[in-house]
Amino acid sequence: MPRVTIRDIARMKSRGERIPMVTVYDYTSARVADAAEIPVVLVGDSLGMVVLGYDSTIPVTMDDMVHHTKMVARGCQQALIVADLPFMTYQVDQGQALTNAARLLQEGGAQTVKLEGGEAVAETVHRIVHAGIPVMGHIGLTPQSVNAFGGFRVQGRLRAEAVQLLKDAQALQDAGAYSVVLELVPAPLARLITQRLTIPTIGIGAGPECDGQVQVLHDMLGLFTDFVPKHAKQYATLGDAMKQAFIDYAREVRDGDFPTEQQSFTMSEEVLAELTVPQ
Repeated sequence: MPRVTIRDIARMKSRGERIPMVTVYDYTSARVADAAEIPVVLVGDSLGMVVLGYDSTIPVTMDDMVHHTKMVARGCQQALIVADLPFMTYQVDQGQALTNAARLLQEGGAQTVKLEGGEAVAETVHRIVHAGIPVMGHIGLTPQSVNAFGGFRVQGRLRAEAVQLLKDAQALQDAGAYSVVLELVPAPLARLITQRLTIPTIGIGAGPECDGQVQVLHDMLGLFTDFVPKHAKQYATLGDAMKQAFIDYAREVRDGDFPTEQQSFTMSEEVLAELTVPQ
């Protein structure tokens, strides 16, 4: 099966086919997502919270993103790989943005990049796209701006905020973005943005009428237990299963029940006899 492309994603919107997207951060998870035929995987800077243990995405570096994108690229043969540009790696100037976007493709193995912001970053998006690097936008709650927002809260409930989000979405499309993530946006506003854009919208906490949805792997599998976002659905509780497995393992080791002969290896009795003969 050939790799999914941005053209495929555009066709999915035109056919009314919903687009599933998940975050993955390592080779093993990427292999599983690919086997499940997930068309788009995101190496998100959310790894800062669910993998690296930070309290936000802000400490994540370019080296972190390249490192994890490499893992995912080795595991994905079919999915379109999107990699996040982390905080302050594209805001200084367009040259910085282009250099870092290129790293995610050249070193990391991604096919596209994602960055946060609307009108304010539209020229940067245009510059990156013009250089041949596809860009996915991200508006609404943009986690890299959590300090400016005063926390993780829904964006667009107020009229002025809603008007700005409509402008942001259009600006990203006009700049050449092939898709845009809508995070923590009221469902009616997300529906309106989706209707107005010709490019696909990917929702996370933005209601059911976006063209696609994205979920954080650790949220949907019940692996991240610090808190469960309202917009997340747990399709499994692997955190509980892992904890029980650790408990069972530790008990068997203490009781001498692991390993058994099934997990052990044998050797020649003749060799063993030679070793036990007094020297």
